[in-house]
Amino acid sequence: MNAPERTAAFLLDEDNGEQKVLYTPSTKVPNAGTFTFNKEDHTVGNLLRMQLLLDSNVHFAGYMMPHPLINSLKMTVQTSATHIAPLDVVKNALDDLQSETVSLGESFERGLSEWHEKEGERGRRGTEL
Repeated sequence: MNAPERTAAFLLDEDNGEQKVLYTPSTKVPNAGTFTFNKEDHTVGNLLRMQLLLDSNVHFAGYMMPHPLINSLKMTVQTSATHIAPLDVVKNALDDLQSETVSLGESFERGLSEWHEKEGERGRRGTEL
């Protein structure tokens, strides 16, 4: 069959030196650069772009997918101050997203535990009647 391996869409080809993230500073725009995220799609691109736009030091953040069959995204970031590099704001945005993910997981676990407790009480009351 003439189809690529399914795992090629999400596993890095480390044997050929494929890296998850590549950074290229801009030669035309000050305080800007382009990040290439391999094996990622619109899910990560939109989350990261929105998180970057919450930062007051970010002047511009946008991404594009080069082609639907190519599993990478290119994100351009420009900061508004010369003392803050695009690498720093992207790292901060990723740290913030990680914290939000942990917080969401903890909230889910608490809610699930509360639900199980309520359901257990309902189940016990239902059998006693």
